[in-house]
Amino acid sequence: MRRFAPLPRPAMTAFLARLIAHPRTERFILVLILLNAVTLGLETDASVMARHGDLLHLVDKLILAVFVLELLAKMWVQRLRFFRDAWNLFDFFVVGIALVPSTGPLTVLRALRVLRVLRLITILPSLKRVVGALLGALPGMGSIVLLLGLIFYVGAVMATKLFGGAFPEWFGSIGASLYTLFQIMTLESWSMGIVRPVMEVYPLAWLYFVPFILATSFTALNLFIGVVVNAMQSEIQADREAAVEAAVERGEEPLVAEVRALREEVLSLRSALSTAARGD
Repeated sequence: MRRFAPLPRPAMTAFLARLIAHPRTERFILVLILLNAVTLGLETDASVMARHGDLLHLVDKLILAVFVLELLAKMWVQRLRFFRDAWNLFDFFVVGIALVPSTGPLTVLRALRVLRVLRLITILPSLKRVVGALLGALPGMGSIVLLLGLIFYVGAVMATKLFGGAFPEWFGSIGASLYTLFQIMTLESWSMGIVRPVMEVYPLAWLYFVPFILATSFTALNLFIGVVVNAMQSEIQADREAAVEAAVERGEEPLVAEVRALREEVLSLRSALSTAARGD
C-alpha cells in the first residue's frame, strides 16, 4: 500500500493559509454559524428537544468541532500573531467557552453557547466595520456620558426635593428619582404615566420636566449618534485608503490615479454648478 508522506511545515502552513482565506471556506463557516443559530434556538423548545434532541446535540457538536479546527488552523498559520488580533481573541473566547464542561456550578455556561452566533461579526466585513466604529467612538463618548451624568444627578436632586413628598414611589430618594428620570428620558409612559399625575399636584411641574427631556432625549442622546456617525465615516475612509494602498502594491497605480482624477473632475463640476446656481 502506498503511504503518503506528510507535507513539510512551510508547505502545510501555505496550504492552510490558502484554505482559511478561500471565499468558499468563509461561506462555509458563515453557513455553519447560521445553522448553529437555528439549532441553538430549537434547543429552547421542549417539544422539539423531545423528538429531535439527539440530532440537535450531534449537529451542535459537529459544528463546534469545525470551529475548533478552524481556530487551530489559524493558530498554526499565524502563530503568535493570532493572539495579537482582537477578532481572533473574540473567536477564541466564544468558541472556547463552549468547550468548558457545563456541569455543576458551570451549568450557566450552557446559555453562553449562543455567543457563537456573534462570530458573524468576524465573518461579515460590514458588521466588523460597524463594531469597529462603535469601539472607536467610545473615547469620544466619555465627555457626553459625564455631561449626561451631571444632568441626571442635578435633576434627581431637584426632583427629590420638589416632588418626593407627594410621590415617594417615584421621587422619594436619589435612586428612585434617577430611575424615574431615566424612564422619562426614554419617553416610555413619561406623560400619562408620570408627568400628568405630578402636574395634578404641582401644575407648574412641566417647567421642570420639559427642559429635562429637551436636555437629555433631544440633545445629549443625539450627541451620541453624532459621535457614532463620525466614527463610521472615519472607519469607511480608512478602509478606502487601505484599498487604495493595496491597489498600489498590486501594481494598479495607473487605475488608482485615473480614479483620483475622475473624482477631482466630479468635484470641480459640482463646484461649477453651484457657482452657476448662485449666479442665477
